[in-house]
Amino acid sequence: MIKTIEIVSLSRGILGEAFIKHELDLGIERLKQLGITVTFSKHALKGIDFLDKHPEKRAEDLLAAFKNETIDMILCAIGGDDTYRLLPYLFDKDELKQVVNQKPFLGFSDTTINHLMLHQLGIKTFYGQAFLPDIAELDKKMLPYSQKYLKELLATKTISEIRPSDVWYEERTDFSAKALGTKRQSHPNQGWELLQGESVFSGKILGGCLESLYGLFDGTRHNDSPILAKKYQLFPDLADWQGRLLLLETSEEKPSPKLYQKMLETLKETGVFSVINGLLVGKPMDETYYEAYKKILVDVVDNPSLPILYNLNVGHATPRAIVPFGVVANIDAKKQVIQFENEH
Repeated sequence: MIKTIEIVSLSRGILGEAFIKHELDLGIERLKQLGITVTFSKHALKGIDFLDKHPEKRAEDLLAAFKNETIDMILCAIGGDDTYRLLPYLFDKDELKQVVNQKPFLGFSDTTINHLMLHQLGIKTFYGQAFLPDIAELDKKMLPYSQKYLKELLATKTISEIRPSDVWYEERTDFSAKALGTKRQSHPNQGWELLQGESVFSGKILGGCLESLYGLFDGTRHNDSPILAKKYQLFPDLADWQGRLLLLETSEEKPSPKLYQKMLETLKETGVFSVINGLLVGKPMDETYYEAYKKILVDVVDNPSLPILYNLNVGHATPRAIVPFGVVANIDAKKQVIQFENEH
């Protein structure tokens, strides 16, 4: 059972800003109600400007959280777009390798890059939720589907299986204190769609936000991102991808179909689609480009035997499941279930 959680800001330092204080307080209260002792890493609340200027302090916080034996779980505040800048401070002198250990680490979006860092060191992590977007949800309660998976992780340190949500929610446009207690607009969810391939397949899941993965190869957003990714061999080699399941989901930027295609083609150039056992794709936020993305996926992969399971409640669209990385996932698209072979 998880009793103490440390919240870290490894990407954007928004958690320390005054305009988010109502969400910070709400999230702390919700975790306390779940019986959790909440701590914050030394620099987690220093704000956007400070953490932008000091990636080394963000790295320090991650190292300290792994080193501290009283912390049961590390939870990311939110995503961002530059956590790759922590690489030199975590890997140049094997800093992360010296302190890392198997404790739950949860985050999504730009945190994809932190998941890859930990994967490189053999650590199993959890993808799909974060403190501000999920626990500090402005509705009167956490979204029930999201809460169910969080509670399971807190109680068991594992996730046994995931199934589709009955509903999906439109993204909020107002995150101010005035929005406290307001409901999200919900719609019926149609479940997962098998776009091609066998309905039963398995493998260990790895991946995350498509834009974050694309940034490992393309320097449009940050020109040094591909340089550092290559230097520290952040994208696993093909031998490591062999037999895995690649998880992809898109951000709140809702990439155009043209960019979506370009990002997938960039991934395809690595050869990853030729060695994985299947592709798992999250619901696009607000179902924007829902049909267009499906066609692009099938066209770019260009291998009808590779299973592509689409519309998972994983990533930026709410509600969010939690997906374990590093354990075998058995998928049955017809039964609409993913079961995980957790070690007991």
